[in-house]
Formats: sequence, C-alpha cells, structure tokens
Amino acid sequence: MKQLKLAMLAMVAFLTFSNVNAQDENNPWVVGFGVNTVDVRIPEEFGDYLQDYIGTSEWGDNTLPSISRLSVERYLNDGFTLQLAGSLNKIKTFATEDDIDELYWAIDLGVKWDLNHLIGDTAWWDPYVYVGGGYVDFGSLEGTNFVDGSEGTLNFGGGFNIWFNENIGLNFQSVGKKEFADKVRDHFQHSLGVVFRFGGKDTDGDGVYDKDDACPEVAGLKEFNGCPDADGDGIKDSDDACPNEAGKAELNGCPDADGDGIADKDDACPTVAGTKAMNGCPDTDGDGIADQNDKCPKEAGPADNGGCPWGDKDNDGVKDNVDKCPDVAGVASRQGCPEPKPVITEEAKAKLNEFARAIYFNSGRSSFRPGVTGKLDLIAGIMKEYPDANFNIEGHTDSAGKASSNLKLSERRSKAVLDYLVGRAGVPAGRLSSVGFGEDYPIASNSTRAGRAQNRRVEINLKK
Repeated sequence: MKQLKLAMLAMVAFLTFSNVNAQDENNPWVVGFGVNTVDVRIPEEFGDYLQDYIGTSEWGDNTLPSISRLSVERYLNDGFTLQLAGSLNKIKTFATEDDIDELYWAIDLGVKWDLNHLIGDTAWWDPYVYVGGGYVDFGSLEGTNFVDGSEGTLNFGGGFNIWFNENIGLNFQSVGKKEFADKVRDHFQHSLGVVFRFGGKDTDGDGVYDKDDACPEVAGLKEFNGCPDADGDGIKDSDDACPNEAGKAELNGCPDADGDGIADKDDACPTVAGTKAMNGCPDTDGDGIADQNDKCPKEAGPADNGGCPWGDKDNDGVKDNVDKCPDVAGVASRQGCPEPKPVITEEAKAKLNEFARAIYFNSGRSSFRPGVTGKLDLIAGIMKEYPDANFNIEGHTDSAGKASSNLKLSERRSKAVLDYLVGRAGVPAGRLSSVGFGEDYPIASNSTRAGRAQNRRVEINLKK
C-alpha cells in the first residue's frame, strides 16, 4: 500500500509540472495520455537487447488496461524537445510468467530529436530518437535476485507521432532502460497514446500562429495567412487598394458602381458609365468632350465652341467661325461675305482693276511709290461717275513672311487707298470700305518672282 501511495504522489507531481514540451515553434507544448507495457524478460547481456526486442512475445503480460502513462513536452530548438513522463504499471512476469505481482512506477526525463531534420519535413509523420534518464520502482521483488527494486536508469530509444490535424496525433514510443546498481533489471518500456499539441504564440488571436502569420499583430483569416480582409471581398487588405469597400479583383479590390471598368476612386462620374478617355464620364456625341462639360451633349462640336456645332446665323452655308460677314449672307468664295452689286459697267470695273494693279507700295510698308497717286485720282474719277456704286478695297500680299504680318500689311495698304480716295480725291466715305486678306487668295504661284509680284495687289470690287 505504501508503494502505491508513493506512485500516486509521483503521478500528481508529474501532472502539476509546468515545463511540458512541444513539437515545433508553433506548438511548443505537448501533453500525452496512453498505456504502457514493460518487458523485463530480456537477456542479461546488454548487446542482446535488439534480438529480444524483435522476438519478444510478452509485451502484454505487464500492461494495465487503463490510462497508465502521462507525458508533457516542451520544444527547445533545432528539433530538440524535452520530455517528462510518468508511468504506472503492474508487473506479473519478471523472469518467468506470473512469477511476481508488484507495482511498477517510473519517472523519466529525456531529450527527443526530430528526424525530420535529416529526412525533410513530412508534416503528418514525426519520427524521433530519444535519450535520457529516469527512476523506476519495481516494489520489493521478493523471490528474485534483486533486493531493493528501485534505482536510476539510462534511457534510450525512439518513437514517432502521427498527426491527424494541427493539434491531435497518435504517439508510439519504445525505450530501453539500463540499470546502474543491479537493484532492478534492464528492461524495455513501450507506450502508445494520444498526444495534444498547443501553446503556439498568436499575438492577434486570429487562430494563425505568429510564425505562419503574415500579419501577426492584426487579426485576419487563415486563407490569407493571418492577414485581414476588412471589406470581405476576397482580397486581403495589403493587396486591396480599397480595403474598406468591397470591390472587384480586376480593380485591385475597389468598387465600380456604374460597371464601366473604372474604379469609383478613379471615376469622375462614378454613378454613370463612361469611358477611360473621359475618366469614367460619358461622351454621348463622341466629340471628345465629357457630357457634363458639353453644352450640346447630343451634338458633336468643337471644344472652342463648348462642344456645340458652329451655327450659320445668315444661312449662307458658311459657318460663323469662318464667316467674315456672319450677319450678312454671302458666298463661300468670299468667306461668307456678299458679292458686290453690279451697279457699274463691266468696262468701268475693268478700268478700276487696271488702275488698281498699278498701285505700288514701298517694300514692307503702306506708303505709295511715286506716280501711284495719279492712278488713284483716275480711280476716284470712275467712282464719281457711278455714285450709286459702293466699293470694297481689298489688299493682298504674297506668301513671303509670316501670314499674320502679311494680313496686317494687307489691311494697312487697303486702308491707305481708302484714306486717299476719301481725303484727297473726295469720294464719300460711306461708299467705301477696306479689308485685308493677306496671302489667302493668291492669283498666281508664290514659288516664282513673277507670281509673287502678281499676288501683291489691291483689288477694287463692288459691294453687294
């Protein structure tokens, strides 16, 4: 009875021991429950252990039909694990079958080394070797050559775990125990049980251990290696451009309310389907101006007219943007201005143009060359002969120089002719107007000297 009490106290001490062992960094603690059997009938020679171990048939003789072994383990480092185990048994076969009836208990402390460090990680299969020491008690061992029946032992052996999932597995361990003082007999102890591993560090409490957690300080999901998906769109927050709004994978997790393929955050019109060219806004008339900026969203028009087509106020077929007489119907050949009225004879018109072609100016200026005023007086005389005719004096240049400069020069020259006819020749100002067309209406090629000379001209036409 005293021996049984000692054994029970040892088991209680074992159960309250805090430094238990684990199998890896994720699960540093393991606790095991199972049965054990003791094989004492082995050869006297230590070297014959293996032969007896393989050939023994007495493993079941010394086995309690209940949980008889408890173990706790703590993972150390580099595949090494510290194991503390306590076992209780009933020995009936010592040297011969049913030759004793004694209580057996043992406390063992050993180190395991995971063989996966040699063969590679197999996940579910966890073989190991074992070495350590312990203390065993066989009781009084009356009728044997051993007097005390208890002493320390050197333990060596191995075993394996088969893991069913992250935390639960099956353990088999076989250990040979070598005595030192001939107080007990060398023997084998084999165990089979269920093991539970636990205690991995999980800082954020999401069920994914820190070692495997890509976001160890933020609670997340196992399918994202512990990283969160705040909006639940199946894209982890670190890869989600819009982590707080459920969106589409093709848009990096951002929503697209109008379904135009442009994420709402980049869409200038997020509730109306549009085009990428318009930053997600529609362009109904296809004129390159988004509808919200288009004054005529259903009619294509240029940007400089607010997206509206140019009108034609005088209905002459020349759009207002190029019509030099937008309020008076004209002809395209005169940029929308009207043809002069035929209130003068063709002969007189021919004379006017003949004299007009003799109007020469100093180079690059609007001042007349010598002798030109005589031609201007002749022109004034014809105009006075036809008082009902109103005239438009038109200045033209060649293409040499800038077009803008040529336009201004042509305007100054036509104005110089008008000023002379009014101020010096006495033609009523109300009958005359002047305009410069620059280089826009050549009558000859500007690629030759003669052609350019013809293009530098003044024309006098009737106003319509």
